Amino acid sequence: MSSSVALQPDPAPIVACTISRDVQNFDLLIEDMEAELGETWGDLSLSDAKAFFTQPDAEALEFVAIAMDDEDEANLAQVADVIKTAVAQNIKVIVIAEEVSPIALHQLLKMGAEEFVPYPLPEGALHDAIERLRAPEPAPQAPVPDEMATTLKATGDREGVVLPIHGLAGGTGATTLAVNLAWELANIEKDNPPRVCLLDLDLQYGTVSTYLDLPRRETVYEMLSDTESMDQDSFMQALLTFNDRLQVLTAPNEMLPLDLVTSEDIQRVIDFARANFDYVVIDMPSTVVQWTETVLTSAHVYFTTMELDMRSAQNTLRMIRALKAEELPVSKLRYVLNRAPKFTDLSGKARVKRLAESLDITIELQLPDGAKPVVQAGDHGIPLADAATKNPLRKEIQKLAASVHEVNKSAAVAAQ
Repeated sequence: MSSSVALQPDPAPIVACTISRDVQNFDLLIEDMEAELGETWGDLSLSDAKAFFTQPDAEALEFVAIAMDDEDEANLAQVADVIKTAVAQNIKVIVIAEEVSPIALHQLLKMGAEEFVPYPLPEGALHDAIERLRAPEPAPQAPVPDEMATTLKATGDREGVVLPIHGLAGGTGATTLAVNLAWELANIEKDNPPRVCLLDLDLQYGTVSTYLDLPRRETVYEMLSDTESMDQDSFMQALLTFNDRLQVLTAPNEMLPLDLVTSEDIQRVIDFARANFDYVVIDMPSTVVQWTETVLTSAHVYFTTMELDMRSAQNTLRMIRALKAEELPVSKLRYVLNRAPKFTDLSGKARVKRLAESLDITIELQLPDGAKPVVQAGDHGIPLADAATKNPLRKEIQKLAASVHEVNKSAAVAAQ
């Protein structure tokens, strides 16, 4: 008598899991997981996930997708613990979030989650996130050239003057002013130059690195995403030096959401910069965000750049109304008119006067049009002081730096 046994193929290993309070609340996620992975995925509850990660069945896991909504924020510590355990087991994490606050998402990304996808899932979003997780590791970033590495040591013994510069409209010269003001301050005294730090906080379109021909580094993102563990030395190491005089924190090399950093993160960065430098010049994004208030409160003077046109007038009015509505210190604003009329342009001067009167402001600084040399200096990655020493815009910024330094010295003497 003979018999035969049908050989059953081994089931495919589980390569991914969803983790949630109740996966049935995320039916679109179930559909997308089935479309992407067929039967090679499973589902776990938050309470079972940690124990599963240590089982032999978890060895084939490529990633987990943690699905959460606003109800899970009360249990954020458990979600963060699951992420940390997964990362420790070399399991990558995607966070699927519905109506979860930016602060909570920020904390989860700091724990090691590599991808965030909003819910309801946009078409193809989960597929793209999985493709990014499976992509080979990028090549390590090239080391910073020796001449760009900051050699200054943290001192922690200063109380630097904070000078943010905020463009009230695109193309009003905020970055040009920030870069050149910082450079003029760094060279204001030959024998005993002040320590100057330039922070590019335009996390999406920051171009300070372009204007000074400096590389963007992953270190900046790593520092901003975990400022709680930042200390004096790590802050200094994130800076680059320009011509041995100016220390620069460039914008990250990737476009980041402006709410990725919190007010507390920005406050820590400013505090470390103030403690180690005499002047802290900040290039701000033109968008007003949650932490704009933090910078404004820390600022000694808050420069706002504008032009002689309707968009600048309307945006200035919006800015003033917004600050007054929140009872923020509008008095710190100093209005800078870029491409101001020449001295002999009487009709232009009259327009400036009418603009100031209609907005009920005082335009304290009028910068002339530096014309083509300004664009050329930016393209070549050098300040105006080196590219076009006698340019009228450079001369006005030099005067501004001298005025700021003189006021600061007088205040320091008076405080003694």
